Amino acid sequence: MIEYWHNPRCSKSRAGLALLHEHGAAVTVRLYLQNTPTEDQIIATWRALGQPPVVEMMRTGEKVFKELGLSGTSPDAALFAAMAAHPTLIERPIAISGTRAVIGRPTDRIQDLL
Repeated sequence: MIEYWHNPRCSKSRAGLALLHEHGAAVTVRLYLQNTPTEDQIIATWRALGQPPVVEMMRTGEKVFKELGLSGTSPDAALFAAMAAHPTLIERPIAISGTRAVIGRPTDRIQDLL
């Protein structure tokens, strides 16, 4: 089962979901802007991503990123807390399967979970 953090307004997110369906993957869609992950869930996902720099799982171009005074050198704890409080900061889409996860940019990265 793949948990898919999805924003239907995003073309990359829609393309990733279509890819999963084309391959017949069992998918649970999480509309993460409405069903916001907790800070602990975000940290678990970061671990499943292989613990890249936390800022790599963030949408740094979002207005709220700048408004909060965040940067690539902000403490990890501040970045995790910001994503939990402002889910628009979470990069999308994210596909999670067990202990592995990928950010679907580019879309074909999702195939790594199939």
